[in-house]
Parts: sequence; C-alpha cells; structure tokens
Amino acid sequence: MKTLHVNLPDHPYDIIVGRGYLDKAGEWVAGLWQPQKIVIITDSHVGPLYAERVKTALEANQFDVSVFTFPEGESSKVLATVELAYKYLADFGVTRSDGVIALGGGVVGDLAGFVASTYMRGIHFLQIPTSLTAQVDSSVGGKTGVNTAYAKNMVGTFTQPDGVLIDPDCLKTLGERELYEGMGEVIKCGLIADVALWEVLQGLTGEVDNLLANAETLIYHSCDVKRKVVVEDELDNGTRLYLNFGHTIGHAIEATAGYGKVMHGEGVAIGMIQITKVAENKGLVAKGLTNQIRDMVIKFHLPTGLDEWDVKQLATAMTLDKKARGAKIKTVLVPSIGQAMINEVAMSDISDWLA
Repeated sequence: MKTLHVNLPDHPYDIIVGRGYLDKAGEWVAGLWQPQKIVIITDSHVGPLYAERVKTALEANQFDVSVFTFPEGESSKVLATVELAYKYLADFGVTRSDGVIALGGGVVGDLAGFVASTYMRGIHFLQIPTSLTAQVDSSVGGKTGVNTAYAKNMVGTFTQPDGVLIDPDCLKTLGERELYEGMGEVIKCGLIADVALWEVLQGLTGEVDNLLANAETLIYHSCDVKRKVVVEDELDNGTRLYLNFGHTIGHAIEATAGYGKVMHGEGVAIGMIQITKVAENKGLVAKGLTNQIRDMVIKFHLPTGLDEWDVKQLATAMTLDKKARGAKIKTVLVPSIGQAMINEVAMSDISDWLA
C-alpha cells in the first residue's frame, strides 16, 4: 500500500493506493468519518460488480448504507441524473452530517462529487475510483461537474474529497477499450511533468497483462503529478492548467462527436497529437515530439485522429471551453518531455490549431 498526501491548507487528504483495499473500505471510512448515513453513488456497470462488497464493508463498521445507481455512460452525466440523486438522498433521510461515496469511473466521480457539494450546500464526500481514468486523474483534485448540450463539464464545483481509495485490482474487470482509455491521462502526466513515468511507459509492451502488472506504479506516478499541481494551484488559475494538455481539443471532440462515442482518454490522445503537430510546425516545441507522442498513443491502442474532422464545429466547441478568458483561450504545450507551458490562442486563430 502506498499513500500520497494532498496537502491543501483548507482541506488536506490522503490518496491510498493498494491492491485488495476495496474490501478494507469500511475500516478506511471509519478512520475518516463518524457513524452516519452513506449513499454509495455508482452506475449500472460498476454497481453489480462492487457495490455490495463496499456496502457490506461499511455496514460492518456501523454505517447505515444505501446505493443509488444510474445508467452507465457519459450521457447520464447531466442535471436530470443529479435531480434523481437529490431525491434519493432526501428519501433516505440524508442530512448535512451524512455522506456520499463515489464508486465508479470518471462519470460517477464527477456526478457524485457535484451531488455531494450541492446537496444541502455540501455533505461529506469520498472517492473510490474503479476505472484507470478515474484512478489516475478525475478522482483527485476536487473538480466535479456535469455536461450540458453546450460543453463538457460546463456546470460544476471545486470540492475536495475527504479521501481517495484506489484498488488497482478493480482494473481487472474493465474492458480493453476502457482500460486503454485511461492511458491517455497516464501518457499526459509523463509528458507534462514526469520523465521517469515516460521512461516506465517506454519500457512497457502495451499489452493488457503487462499494463495490469504495472498498474500500481502507473497510478502512483500519475497521482503524484496531479497531487503536486493541485496543491500549487487548487482553483485552476495557473499551473494546474498544465493538466489540460490535450484536453481543450479533446473535450471539443467529445462534445461534437456526441458524449460517449469518443471516450475521454481517446479525445485527450487525439488532442495531444493535434496541438503538438501544429506547435511543432510553428517551432514552439521540440522537433520529433509529435511522432514520439503518436508512437506512445499507438502502443496503448488509442486513436491518433478522427475520420470526420469538422474544423468549424470543433472551433465552436472550443470557444465554450472553461479555459477561455475573454477573446483568448489558454491551451497547453509540451516544449519537451517532462515540461509544460501555457500558450494563449486568440479566438480568431483557433481554426489554425485544428488544421
């Protein structure tokens, strides 16, 4: 078991990474919360796999537990699902001294965090991420949100969890596409801040068994990158933007394709290649970097582009991105592996970065 401490001044918490720790969830929560009502928020895929195990572990530690399940997929990450969750919490008698646990992937974590941060103006919240994307990225840092018809995560809050419990063994029940999707975020972490992680990735074969065998190392390195950035810039005004490498274009791809058709990590992979290709042509990043990123993306079975590439649609979606400020949008470039920088692009020039 490994522990990372997120040393935020107003809300410090720990990230626990350990194989087999899902069955220790009750003891873990008991070390953080007094006995109370807990609603596990999960989806229709993860719930049947793990909800009963976590519920049993919590009940063994004197918690009163119920499970709210919604249909899996990005299309459920909307305010209509949040409204159903509010009703479920109210019917269960949840008060401000009770809590929510997110059990699932990034969609579950984002939605459950938003519910916990807004129900009665905020109740207790914990993350138990089960997908690689959630384990290495979305469960850490306190961003919550839901999608709208206009943009991904347009409505959301910053609310830090009281803790994050990551069991790499949960990855064994992921489909191959879902597992590889998470590698988009892992690759990003190596590129923006961790040369050692990039070297680990270079040494892997890209096959499922090899990936699973090294999952604990990949998760630890990625969480450490995110932990450091979040502590330095909790509210996403400066260096935390580095974590958005590939995301501005990636989110636009997700939104224009229709939520769920292109998975988050897939969009990020395409976005990293696209923005680096243009930056390399402009002389802003190291020569050959685009090919290095493309080769790594291919190794982990992620897409390198889209068959249908609509510059106008993508540009419009990018103008609604949360990094937009006035007439400019802040994008992220990687000058060389292990480094990142902010690159401001005028709204009128967005199409140039999609060519």
